[in-house]
Amino acid sequence: MAKKATVKIKLNSPGVRELLQSDAVASICEGAATDVLARLPDADGYRVSTYRGKTRVNVSIAAVTPETRKDNLQNNTLLKALGQK
Repeated sequence: MAKKATVKIKLNSPGVRELLQSDAVASICEGAATDVLARLPDADGYRVSTYRGKTRVNVSIAAVTPETRKDNLQNNTLLKALGQK
């Protein structure tokens, strides 16, 4: 009976960190946030912010007007937009 070959992968941590903080990953994240924003009923009431953290790029969407905050609290608008495809 033949032995199963095992593959071991060792990640280059500085390289992975550099990749996760790259402009390419930032544009992918911003694209995903823009897709979610397009599914919101009142996209003008939300703000997308991008920042580079210690280990990776972060993107967030926040309700910024009183109307969108209330709508999001009552209807989970952001979660519903995130779940749609």
